[in-house]
Parts: sequence; structure tokens; C-alpha cells
Amino acid sequence: MAKRAAPEVNAGSMADIAFLLLIFFLVTTTIETDSGINRKLPPMEESDEEVVIKQRNIFTVLLNGKDQLLVEDELMELENLREAAVKFLDNGGDGSCDYCKGEGDKSSSDNPDKAIISLKNERETTYKTYIAVQNELVAAYNELRNIRAQELYGKPFAEMQANYKDVNWPGNKEKLKAKIDQIKVDYPQKLSEVQ
Repeated sequence: MAKRAAPEVNAGSMADIAFLLLIFFLVTTTIETDSGINRKLPPMEESDEEVVIKQRNIFTVLLNGKDQLLVEDELMELENLREAAVKFLDNGGDGSCDYCKGEGDKSSSDNPDKAIISLKNERETTYKTYIAVQNELVAAYNELRNIRAQELYGKPFAEMQANYKDVNWPGNKEKLKAKIDQIKVDYPQKLSEVQ
């Protein structure tokens, strides 16, 4: 009797099947990426001259590992931080700010353009508290910008920004952008963070 050859498995399409499975898993799998805080930093300015910042123009906010706030060497609750920051920013200590409504205290900031808020925290600080402190400091700037926009244009700053971002807003976007930029010049956000 003649020997029969063993039947062979057709392996030509195995590579195609493996390739199709690979493509399927690549298309259907999602790779998670970490997202952080969107914070626009000011552009780096290269300057040879020494910048002199008066100590009274720096509003120091320290956040320790126990989530306690030390603002200008005094313990403070988070609820009072925004009010203290607004008072510091809107002080008008040197008289050069004609729109400032502050007390004009000579030991506090000269004007909003020179005022800097310094936020320092320890590694043990909880993320939740750190973000809450940052939000309060940004809210202080926004509060002053809303007041200034209301005085100049009769609308809150937040509404002006929303109108600028709205594609269906019927007004002149270039004029609105100029108004928004003017308010940002009056109250520039200078928030430095150190860990």
C-alpha cells in the first residue's frame, strides 16, 4: 500500500488573521493620559538689568503639610484669603493707580501692576487644598476685573470673556478683545508658585 501524505494546515492566512487581530486591538484600546492643570505662564523676558521688587509688593501665601494657611505671617482661613488678596491687590499705596479703591496703605502694594502673589507649599500639602488656594487667588483677580469692567463698560468681565469665546455673538470681537486686554492690563495676574 502506498503511504499517504499527512494533511497540512494552511498557514498562509494565519499571518493575516494575526495582523487583523493586532489592528483590532490597537483601534479599540484606549490609552489613558494624565491631565494636569492648565496654567499659562508669562513669557520669559531676557533682560540684563536687575529687577528690584519691593517687599511690600509681594503677598506671601504659605501652605504647610497640615493644610494650614500662613498669609503675610498670620494664620488665615481659606474663606478669608480672597478678601485679603483683593485688599492687597487694590491697595494703591503709591498713588499711581487712579482706579484703585484700596486704603492706600504705604506698607502694602503700590498698585496692581507691581503686586505679586507668591504661593509656596510643602510636599505634604493635599492636592485638594492646594487647588482650593489657587482658585481663591485667581478669584481675587477675577473679582477686581469684574468690578473694573463694570465701571468702564457696564458689563462684568466674565460676561465679556464669554461673549468673546461665543462664535454666535453678534458684536465686534476686535473691540471686545481690546476691552478685555485693557482690563487685564489694569489687573495683571502675577501669581508665582514655589514648591
